[in-house]
Amino acid sequence: MISENDFSLNLASVRERLENACNQNGRSSEEVTLLPVTKNWPSDAVELCRNAGIFRVGENRVQEAVTKMESVEAVDFDLIGHLQGNKAKQAVGKFSCIQSVDSEKLLEKLARLADERDLTQKILLQVNAGNDPAKFGISIENCSLIVEKALKFQSLEIMGFMTIAPFDPENKNTAKETFAKLRKLRDEMSFAFGRPFTELSMGMSGDLDEAISEGSTMIRVGSALFGERIK
Repeated sequence: MISENDFSLNLASVRERLENACNQNGRSSEEVTLLPVTKNWPSDAVELCRNAGIFRVGENRVQEAVTKMESVEAVDFDLIGHLQGNKAKQAVGKFSCIQSVDSEKLLEKLARLADERDLTQKILLQVNAGNDPAKFGISIENCSLIVEKALKFQSLEIMGFMTIAPFDPENKNTAKETFAKLRKLRDEMSFAFGRPFTELSMGMSGDLDEAISEGSTMIRVGSALFGERIK
């Protein structure tokens, strides 16, 4: 597990990088939320975030996150990994936001579960903006139909959209083009449905600069804060 001192140094470096990217694009760093990704790290990683004044983290797996929720207080958890239908019951009401709603079927299940529990679940629609066969997500072409359906469920609050750029370390434009497509889609959906859809969760350790340049409001950072994940 990373030491508190090394985490502090990494956090300062990430924040400087975020600040520089915002300055270069005429944005305020206050517009961009840093979401530490604590997947595959023990609860100590969540505590490091909390002690540094960060009270919201991202997790990929439901059960791993729930275990951490039980041991660390005063921290909100976002689900950023693929959510299988059989895990939906455990996720609804536990996560501050489920960012990985990637199908109509999952959308309907989450709405039903939230309605049964008389709560409102915040969600993001995960869009495969890079048309990457290795990634989950709604296609750009089908997004309008899913948004229309999501807005009919009073038990769900759609905050915006999430995407993961295709892995292409040799060409940064791949990520930038993916993020531009999601921003354009968000703008089109906001106009069509008269909703702001303010959240654009896009960008990770390797492509946060490109994401910020294209309007990201949340970057999901794991390795740049904690080092390479435990396998």
